[in-house]
Parts: sequence; C-alpha cells; structure tokens
Amino acid sequence: MASPASTVVRALAEGEARALFTSLPDPTSALVGRSLLGRSYATVAEGGEYRPEWTWVALRDGEVVARAAFWGGPDDTEPVVLDWFDFTDRDAAVELLRRVPFRAEYELMLPPDWRGLDAVRAAAEARIEAARAAGLAFLVERYRYLWTPECGLPERPGRLEFRSVPDGEEGDGFLLEVLRRIHSVTLDAHARRAIAVGGVEQAAREELEFFRWCPSPRAWWRLAYTPGGELVGLQIPARNPSGPCVGFIGVVPGQRGHGYAYDLLVECTHQLVAEGAERIAAATDVANTPMAAHFARAGYPVVQHRVCLG
Repeated sequence: MASPASTVVRALAEGEARALFTSLPDPTSALVGRSLLGRSYATVAEGGEYRPEWTWVALRDGEVVARAAFWGGPDDTEPVVLDWFDFTDRDAAVELLRRVPFRAEYELMLPPDWRGLDAVRAAAEARIEAARAAGLAFLVERYRYLWTPECGLPERPGRLEFRSVPDGEEGDGFLLEVLRRIHSVTLDAHARRAIAVGGVEQAAREELEFFRWCPSPRAWWRLAYTPGGELVGLQIPARNPSGPCVGFIGVVPGQRGHGYAYDLLVECTHQLVAEGAERIAAATDVANTPMAAHFARAGYPVVQHRVCLG
C-alpha cells in the first residue's frame, strides 16, 4: 500500500527476502548493529535467524530505502527484539517503524568506543533519533561481555554454598519470592520499567518467564547461601538461542555490600564451562557500576555496547 509520499511499506516473502533486504545501499550499516557480531541476514529456511514475515522494508520507486528485521526464538509467536534498522531515507524509516504491525525493543549494537568514532556515532545517533521519532523511547545503554577461555577461569571464592532450585509450583513460588526481594531495590533499567508498570511482582514474573524461555534446563539454576544457611541470592547459568550466557545474577538487599555478586558470577561461569561452554555472553547496564566491576574482576571483556529503546 502506498502513502501520499509514495512510500510502499510491506513485509517480505521467502523467495525475495535476502535479495531485497541486502539491496539497501547504506554504507553505515556495517558500522553498527548485528553486523558487529559477524552475522548476515538470512531467513530461517536458509539456515539463518529471521522470518520473512517479521522483515519489513520501505520502498520508493521499487528501491529499498529503509529496512527493519525483527527476531524471535523458534517457539515465539511474536517478535522479541528489533535487530536490524537501517535506511537511506530518514522519513521512510520513521514511517516504516510506525506502520509495522507489532512492537519490540530495539537493541542497537555498537563498538565500546562508539562515541569517539565520528562516523559510528553519527550512524548510531541517526538510528536512535529515527526510532524515537517513530515512538520508541530510550531505555538504557548496556555493556555486552564475551568470556572465552583465553580470559582465564576465575577462582571460586569459596564463601557460599549453592543449591538447586526446587521443582514444581512450590519451587516457583519460592523463586518468585527471591526475585521479589532482589528487585525491591534494583539498578536494572528493565526491572525498573516493569516495576513502574506492574510493581515488583511484574518484574519478578518477567524474570522467571525469561528463565523459562531459555532452552537451557531448570536443573542449572542455583540459589546461593552463606555457610550458616542464610539466603544470599540467585544465579542462572543459561543458554539462549545464540549460545551460553549469564542469564541472571541477583543478591537480596540484606546481603549486599559483601561483593557476593562476584561469587555468583564466578560460580555461573564455572557451571557453564563444566557444561562445555567455550564462549559465554553477558550484559549489564552501564549505570550498574558495581556489577560492571564484578565482570571486569572476573575477566569478562566489554566487546560491545547496546543502546536499548522500547
């Protein structure tokens, strides 16, 4: 369908998706976004990550002037995140995002020093401005980490005991109570957004929903206790569709100030390595300076930044 500006906005079909998506003549698309992970666009049918019906373009006179590719896991019925957003025509890009029939958080991948690189900063700011004009709001900037064996396996501090999370409804009820306590005081922007909408209960349930969404087993989840039996927190080693990751690290408010989040992170790393992980992804908000310090101490290098809008 064409707007008065003669912009055609539509989803792609399987046979045309990759050719049309990659036809956008935007030289800045290699500077930011998923290209920084070494990934190219390909449909699920081609062995890639994207569904044609969740890939949209804006065309003028038959030429692609803006594109957006949304991503979701194999079992998701709606997109989870906007992965690609590139354009040569800003107005068409804004129109594209406004007319796509679903919403998902936009995660813009950037190099760690992106503000000091003029071309990269310009490309990032253009996308952020266009996304905001389409109705998305800035949420947070996050560090993205990637641990590999070359980083070294941090030594376990040995201060805590780790126990499996009980199964069934009773276990879920206890886990939700732990998550409520953790999120009652939090620096995490996503948790704060959930709290603003539906209170601590919503933040806890969204976290548990994410744990269940990951294809890794529940048997990996661990509660942490002092030798005297006091609950300290929770660590979730996970595997998302892209590979092993630090799913969650959280310390209950009464146990903060002792650096226990580091102990949880180290245990999570050891667990994932024991399960065969050779690369472990992780992330934390730039403003969460205590957790960022724990990642640095554990040998996790910052490999990208993510600017999140939703």
